Amino acid sequence: MLIPVVEDGLERLLRATLPLSTEQGDISFEAPSSTWSAQVNRLTVNLFLYGVARSSQPSRGPSTRAATNGSTERRHALPMVQLSYLVSAWAGSSRDEHLLLGDALTRLLAHQVLPGQHLPRPLSSTVQLALAPDDHNRPRDVWSGLGGSLKASFTLLVTVAADAYDWEAAAPEVTSVSGSAVPIRAGVSS
Repeated sequence: MLIPVVEDGLERLLRATLPLSTEQGDISFEAPSSTWSAQVNRLTVNLFLYGVARSSQPSRGPSTRAATNGSTERRHALPMVQLSYLVSAWAGSSRDEHLLLGDALTRLLAHQVLPGQHLPRPLSSTVQLALAPDDHNRPRDVWSGLGGSLKASFTLLVTVAADAYDWEAAAPEVTSVSGSAVPIRAGVSS
């Protein structure tokens, strides 16, 4: 569910901030292949997920919470995942595509974190947004791998904690220790 929630959030953010109503255009997550692009007949912002990797950010620390029955639950540290999206714009002319791509770029740059109100459900961490440098993810390699010609685009990096571990019952809290300890004297053998 992680990737669909992130993608719904990205679409809602772009719909809320771009001048691109559902009547005017689309937000797509399809691979921008030549077959797909031949079918595009409306203004479209395309966010193609081409990379999924463990992020270099440290895992989100282990956490605890109160269960509905009053006991305590715990969860192991959640690994951070990085999603790489190739973002491109599709329109009738290069000028319109560049205008739409620039609008999408500025709307995404305005948010270092995807606002929670755009997510269809809460996630275990914030959804961080950043741009990748061209030499890091090489969009031209992605375009050639898709079989298409090079197109103006940028790489959006999305970093979020993956719900890799379920909540489990925590060990009961130690409130007292009973019994006694007998000190062992040095040099005495039994």
